[in-house]
Amino acid sequence: MDPAPKTDIRTYRDLIVWQKSMLLAEQVYRVTAGFSEAEKYGLTAQMRRSAVSVAANIAEGYGRGRQGGFPPVPGHQPGEPL
Repeated sequence: MDPAPKTDIRTYRDLIVWQKSMLLAEQVYRVTAGFSEAEKYGLTAQMRRSAVSVAANIAEGYGRGRQGGFPPVPGHQPGEPL
């Protein structure tokens, strides 16, 4: 079995998962643009915020500078109570 190819990841923008999360956010914005005005502050806003938060959380996690990636428990940071 061949080892995975090495890639040069310098920032979170080089991560494929971040790139795909940005595409998701763009698609959500396009789709929700067609929603009714009545949904502007309800479903539309909630969907847009959640789509944008995916990329933001990936960038934040990458910026913490941890060796070995993200925390083992989703949403838990070292030093915080479980």
